[in-house]
Amino acid sequence: MTNTIADIEKADVILVTGSNTTENHPVLSSFMKRAVTQKGATLILIDPRRIKLADFAEYWLRQNLGSDVAWINGMMNVIVSEDLHDKAFIENRTEGFEELKKTVEKYTPEYTEKITGIPSQQLIEAARLYANAEAGSICYCMGITQHISGTDNVKSLANLAMLCGHMGKDGGGVNPLRGQNNVQGACDLGGLPNVYSGYQPVSDLAVAKRMEDAWGVSDLPTQPGLTVTKMVPKAYDGEMKALYIMGENPLVSDPDLNHAEKSFRNLDFLVVQDIFMTETAKLADVVLPAKCFAEKDGTFTNTERRVQRVRKAVDAPGEARDDWKITCEIGKRMGFDMTYGDSSQIMAEIAAVTPSYAGINYERIDYEGIHWPCPNAEHPGTPVLHREQFTRGNGLFHAIEYIEPAEQIDDDYPMYLTTGRVLYHYHTGTMTMKSEGLNERSPDCFIEISKEDAETYALVEGAMAKVTSRRGDIQAKVRISDKAVDGTIFIPFHYAEAAANRLTNAALDPVSGIAEVKVCAVKLSIAA
Repeated sequence: MTNTIADIEKADVILVTGSNTTENHPVLSSFMKRAVTQKGATLILIDPRRIKLADFAEYWLRQNLGSDVAWINGMMNVIVSEDLHDKAFIENRTEGFEELKKTVEKYTPEYTEKITGIPSQQLIEAARLYANAEAGSICYCMGITQHISGTDNVKSLANLAMLCGHMGKDGGGVNPLRGQNNVQGACDLGGLPNVYSGYQPVSDLAVAKRMEDAWGVSDLPTQPGLTVTKMVPKAYDGEMKALYIMGENPLVSDPDLNHAEKSFRNLDFLVVQDIFMTETAKLADVVLPAKCFAEKDGTFTNTERRVQRVRKAVDAPGEARDDWKITCEIGKRMGFDMTYGDSSQIMAEIAAVTPSYAGINYERIDYEGIHWPCPNAEHPGTPVLHREQFTRGNGLFHAIEYIEPAEQIDDDYPMYLTTGRVLYHYHTGTMTMKSEGLNERSPDCFIEISKEDAETYALVEGAMAKVTSRRGDIQAKVRISDKAVDGTIFIPFHYAEAAANRLTNAALDPVSGIAEVKVCAVKLSIAA
């Protein structure tokens, strides 16, 4: 996030898209609801489902799945044509505006409506509202990123924020809501195939030399590695022989799951490091038992870039160990001595090799976390990014054209499917489905469908239906809901016994490598 969670309550207008915030981020959603009900903020929701947050929104715009670049360009068309853009901000803080302006010219409200399904007048009113705000906050989640155009979607939202000068100020910004705990921290500290910690490129020879000096090694790779979504096909083809998985359950969460399962079975050697015997761990040659968050010391970096202490509260069961101790022991046995006295020494090394974390240590975050970047021990941290300038200097507008989703409906597969989460379960249910109370609340997978579509396919509430895509099929209970919109069904992906990802498409965003799990074509029938 460019801004903080608390900062959401300082916004005049909050634009939420691709985020079922009340179910995926229930605590954070309370800031949004409080901003609307108590602070006078106006909420614009752009989502293909009528989620709970729509009850708090001045405008709920229902876009066709995968049409986000088009509606964002459409809003920018209105803002530029009505002279609502922030000329001073554009002139002083950005570059590439003329090319952007030329690209969005054709995205008139009427043209945009044909692509997105959003009524032109609603788009105009929402654009005016966001542009005229003193401070406008954009919040998004995986409904924006999990498309073949996910990178384009994110860049387009940044375009919109810069166009209106809603960057580098309280109550503004572009704020991605991270999908899992410490995703931000994992990315910050090099859990990506193309960067070291602090997003330092592996291809930068000067960076590689600094890392070699710090670690006492030579010849570190200077070419990016593979994303997860590119590893799996290589396992299927036999190019990748071994895989080591930590704290992830891809045999429920990966797209095109039937293909993914064949890929994992084709490995010569699979190691899984986790706290429970997951669906993936059951397939492993070796399972390494790890400690959970409450059993270890360390740090998490949350969605607002705040680095926070985590302290051991209970003893771990059996032979479970700290993740870092397992990693260090494996490193030693592979010939590289990785020795730390405790987790604080690891934090000290992080600060030494990571410019954005350089001023953070356990003593400074003993009671309250610090937002990176924090370049030295005297620096207070940076709750709001880009106040004076962007990381690259001027913010760069990207002129982006809309592209269709990888898969379209047709006579054989006439319905769209989108996936997501429910309030009571988390990710693949590794932990939440061990809770009796949560299982009582949400015991089974379901197919959320509109009343009209249910009648079309002769489906009744609570009955079992079969959903089939070009990749597989599952059976689940029918749930007729006013959240659903005609032509689109929703299935949560938590449930291994009816895994929605047996249906989803593994087509990838060419830049990020993220799969398009938010839109694919399916057909419905009564379960036999």
